[in-house]
Amino acid sequence: MEDIKPIMFKVTVDGVEVEVAPGTTIMQAARKIGPEVAPPAMCYYEPLKGTGGKCRACLVKVAAGSAKDPRPMPKLVASCITPVQDGMIVENFTSPQVVEARKAVVEFLLLNHPLDCPVCDQAGECHLQDFSYENGVGTTRYEEERRTFEKEDIGPYIQLHMTRCVLCYRCVYTADQLTDGRVHGVMGRGDHAEISTYIGRAIDNDFSGNVIDVCPVGALTDKTYRFKNRVWFSKPVDAHCDCEKCSGNVQLWYRGDEVIRVTARKNEWGEVKEFICNACRFEKKKTSDWVIEGPSKVKRASVISANKYAGNLIKKPDFALKLAESQYKKIDDTRPFVSEMSEIKKSEDYKTLMQQNENYFKK
Repeated sequence: MEDIKPIMFKVTVDGVEVEVAPGTTIMQAARKIGPEVAPPAMCYYEPLKGTGGKCRACLVKVAAGSAKDPRPMPKLVASCITPVQDGMIVENFTSPQVVEARKAVVEFLLLNHPLDCPVCDQAGECHLQDFSYENGVGTTRYEEERRTFEKEDIGPYIQLHMTRCVLCYRCVYTADQLTDGRVHGVMGRGDHAEISTYIGRAIDNDFSGNVIDVCPVGALTDKTYRFKNRVWFSKPVDAHCDCEKCSGNVQLWYRGDEVIRVTARKNEWGEVKEFICNACRFEKKKTSDWVIEGPSKVKRASVISANKYAGNLIKKPDFALKLAESQYKKIDDTRPFVSEMSEIKKSEDYKTLMQQNENYFKK
């Protein structure tokens, strides 16, 4: 019997070709290539069904619709909900139109978002920080007053800062798909839209804490962790335990010997791999409750990696090493350490430095 090969579509994203199955979205195809061509995402969350198409952060230009119909699409499209076609050519970072559109999206998201990163628990692992730094501009044209809301406790473990919310709907989909009875959602329309609970009901179920992990900003925060530590002063390690409700695979965040926070593990796109229960997240804050697997893998660009990990865990970029080797003088560590100023002044290096300074100021 002959093997029937599955039909595959060839898609080109920023000049890189990849083969994907029919039904794959542009976002998924780009992620298959890698982060160098993958569009950013604020509302799309692959583990949750139905997400995407709300924030417009992932807009791309389709320069050719397909091999059969190579005409370009007239407008930018949301890559997270647009399926690919065979022979499609997509421009992401290579399109000036897309770059300008992203700047506008960042500016729109920051219209009402407060600039309180120094006091926000999400600082250092905030998707909006990354998105605005990589795709935004340093100015704003907005002159009106920002809309503000009072902080609200929407459960025993969760506090809502609606002022920071970007209405990505991730928490709504999480509650809808992980629990039997969702009690919160988006109320109102337009500039009056907000995340809230029905008739003041509190979010209280075994998996409610996952809305904290999926939130891309600091709108939903862990009340047991609030203001305890900055993320770059803590060290994440992978751990697991035997749990009847969930997989028990988590990240423990240490400050010294103390477990200050427990979160679900995330993939390279910042999306939760396996959702965890509230017992693992909020009640097991001792090392003895867990089996430690080792340090978590952290991107070198992240502030979390600062001064914590060995070189074999966080690889330095080859370009930076080659640049440093070609432009900077190697240090001779065999030289004796001298701390006396009288001895330092006798050295040839000190005399050369003083002469260079003197020549510089003469100019």
